[in-house]
Amino acid sequence: MHRPLVNGTLPSVNVADFDPNTPSIARVYDYLIGGKDNFASDRALAAQLLARCPLLPELGRENRQFLSRAVTWAANQGISQFVDLGCGMPTEPNTDESATAVIADARVVYVDIDPVVITHLRERLAKGKRGITVVDGDTSDVDAILAEVHTGVDLSAPVCLVMGALLHFYSPQAARDLVAGYVAALAPGSCLVLSIGRGDGEEAERAFGTYSEDVARSYNHSIDEFTSFFGSLELVPPGVVDARRWRPGWEQAIPLPPRDRQAVVGVARVG
Repeated sequence: MHRPLVNGTLPSVNVADFDPNTPSIARVYDYLIGGKDNFASDRALAAQLLARCPLLPELGRENRQFLSRAVTWAANQGISQFVDLGCGMPTEPNTDESATAVIADARVVYVDIDPVVITHLRERLAKGKRGITVVDGDTSDVDAILAEVHTGVDLSAPVCLVMGALLHFYSPQAARDLVAGYVAALAPGSCLVLSIGRGDGEEAERAFGTYSEDVARSYNHSIDEFTSFFGSLELVPPGVVDARRWRPGWEQAIPLPPRDRQAVVGVARVG
């Protein structure tokens, strides 16, 4: 199912796709970072996850802050096109806000399959947001998604591809294949932004198990596995790090207390 919404062309979302009694990846995440676009089923699962990992809200916020910094960095490199895969519920600042703060006419394609996410993104278009395209579809279907992405950005020119908090829903090999499939369509001068949540120890494994049982299969990737998702691409310094440490151009690393849960991130250049 793929329904592109382009600058005010707003086809309806199929309400049959929406079940408020079934937790959603996007809505659970929305609740964990303080959003209001969630339902009782999402909050109930979030409570179970919080019992396993009280740091989840903090990790979620750190991830969102990193994504905003990475998009801002890419825009400052002159990239004016952005594709946000598995974008989730709109939050502040969203990808389009971070991009247009640097390049006023930046174009952004949002991709998600959650009907509530699609509805909220559609509302952004209805409020007069320009340069935004919304694609309703499964990010695993690379060819179909790329066909729709073409309606919003020119893939023959540099693009910043964002896959934030997405790849922990894929096995290591599937994640490598997914990233490679999208990167193969990017022009030289593009960049790739990745982040995952991960943790060490039995509690982290139980938290991933709870999520796998009740929402979607998830994987607690190692740092080496996450690094492999970039393939042979050139990592932007400081490389693969805790989200709080990703600040290009800073000569001194931020001192961080040790902890067993992280939002792990990285940005790479293409071509």
